[in-house]
Amino acid sequence: MKQRSLAMILSSLPEHPCNSVELEQYSTSGDIAAILTMEMLARGDLNQDSVVVDLGSGNGILGISTALMGASQVVLVEIDQSACAIAFEAIKKTKVGDIVEVMCCSVDESLDLVGVDLVISNPPWGFQTPKADRPFLEAIIRSEATSYLIHSAEATHIEPMFRNLSWGVERWWEADFSLPSRYPHHSKRQSRTKAAFWRLTPPS
Repeated sequence: MKQRSLAMILSSLPEHPCNSVELEQYSTSGDIAAILTMEMLARGDLNQDSVVVDLGSGNGILGISTALMGASQVVLVEIDQSACAIAFEAIKKTKVGDIVEVMCCSVDESLDLVGVDLVISNPPWGFQTPKADRPFLEAIIRSEATSYLIHSAEATHIEPMFRNLSWGVERWWEADFSLPSRYPHHSKRQSRTKAAFWRLTPPS
């Protein structure tokens, strides 16, 4: 499947409900999800044997994208019940139910990441709750798997955190994220923020 076709399918998925300001919920566009997935394929990080976990999956767009492009198993991990319901709808629409499952639970130390080949995460960035991203970053470290992380372009703690543990760290792309005015603290109908995309590789 070509990137444009993938983006069109992903753009048609039910939207993330974005009901919780505390969870810093925002949607990932189909275009961005398709670009990210194609990057994983190009680098050989995603293939037909890949077991993928999407941490903080929202409507499941990133994990479902990897399933559409050949992953063997995908687990969507999301704490918000309404987002999980939307993810089930998206799985049904894309007919990837034999590959993708949803775990409606928190990202914490009890999450089993043994045997995972690839981790994807667009966690809360910590603007509303300081260090809200830490359980997600710590889960990536525990997974010992190649990981793709979406985070604020202003974040300065990611590179030192992983390099101090001898992980490979590459900030390979930046893109604008559209932020619809869904929360009370948004003064504009729609604004944008810059997101950075990281590829994190465990120590050899």
